[in-house]
Amino acid sequence: MSARDQLLVVIDPVARRTDGESVRIAKDVLGAGAAVRICLPEGPEDFAKALARRGARRPVVIGDDRALLRAVAVLHRERELASCTVSVVPVGAAQVLSRALGVPVGAVAAARAVLEGVERRLDLLVDDSGGVVLGDLRIPPVVSPAAGSTPVDGPPWLRTCQSFVRTLATRPSRVASATGPAPARLRVEADGVLVVDLNQPVEGISVRSVAGGFAEVEVRPSSVGAAAEALRVRARTVTVSGADFRYRADAVIGGPVRTRTWSVRANAWGLMLPR
Repeated sequence: MSARDQLLVVIDPVARRTDGESVRIAKDVLGAGAAVRICLPEGPEDFAKALARRGARRPVVIGDDRALLRAVAVLHRERELASCTVSVVPVGAAQVLSRALGVPVGAVAAARAVLEGVERRLDLLVDDSGGVVLGDLRIPPVVSPAAGSTPVDGPPWLRTCQSFVRTLATRPSRVASATGPAPARLRVEADGVLVVDLNQPVEGISVRSVAGGFAEVEVRPSSVGAAAEALRVRARTVTVSGADFRYRADAVIGGPVRTRTWSVRANAWGLMLPR
């Protein structure tokens, strides 16, 4: 039996709690078409250990965007991302990233893509601390750190309290609603070339990898009156520095940091998608 027909199916605990029926359907479809080993991690450490011990089996993640990000990050950290193809069956509320990457909606369609699809090589945005970005990077983050933090496993009453706290954290104050967030003063360099300096306040910065091993960088300067035109460049490396700032990499809030560099790794990872 080839490695393609041997799967390590890692089922994220959040997916098991939130949509057990979709998890069951995905397991049935995958089990009917390949030799499957099921892993039920209880937390990030178990998740990482399961991937590290996969042997020749292809990793398949059943879970939401955070589970996919966790898998790619673990394989990147172990220097094994280039040698295996990642598959995902999206289960859970957060599926924006997986859909943007081309993963089918629905447990049956996504599981069939795992079995019958083809590998597509994708670029990866990697920062100087080892973090990875599969989709969008935004500075400042689009939500507060409290709202974007990872849910903690626990009893229902604890998750209810977390949800209530996140609701309060994301509720804008009267001052914020009237004036909006304060502009940031950040220095942005693309391939060593200055794009904007500290003397030009910015409303936001976004970075995403595009075809050809480049990142598309958009800087939106702050202005009074008429809107200032956004600055757009393409580069292989992007460095942002200045006062302590936070950033949102896909679904994860990072920082605060004073400087961070992101580099594009062309064709760094493979994702199984429909033919």
